[in-house]
Amino acid sequence: MSAPLPAPALIDSIYREHHGWLLGWFLRRLSGSSQAADLAHDTFVRLITSRELAQVREPRAFLRTLAHGVIVNHWRRADVERAWAEAVAAQPELLAPSPEERMIAVEMLCRIDAMLNTLSDKARKAFLLSQIDGRTYAEIALELGVSDRMVKKYMAQAMLQCLVLAQEP
Repeated sequence: MSAPLPAPALIDSIYREHHGWLLGWFLRRLSGSSQAADLAHDTFVRLITSRELAQVREPRAFLRTLAHGVIVNHWRRADVERAWAEAVAAQPELLAPSPEERMIAVEMLCRIDAMLNTLSDKARKAFLLSQIDGRTYAEIALELGVSDRMVKKYMAQAMLQCLVLAQEP
């Protein structure tokens, strides 16, 4: 069950008092003003849906924290899109995906990337070594300096996150 939306007057007040500052914050970190405006918008969407809004005492500090998460996600997505574009460019033109297929693939890759970032470093590495490199659990255990049992635990954690990801709309 989601928390009730905060009072519109509170959101309006924070928006009016801090939107210009937030836009400037993004402009200093990005080259394009349209991107800055989009990310400022995304930050306010996060603000509106935040369960902590009623307890916020320093709106600018709270916005900065939200904005930092938004910009990190923006940069991560840009990295995924760049890697995808490079992979597609290496394919023969006949095999190149349509623009719609590209968008779907990038969205899924971003979701997978976010899921992998919920794992510990060793669990993420174990999962990637297993699924991408085809390594056995014994080989992974040796590389990570852990027991086979820990590799099984890491893989169980990763597989659980895969199931969660598969259940998301």
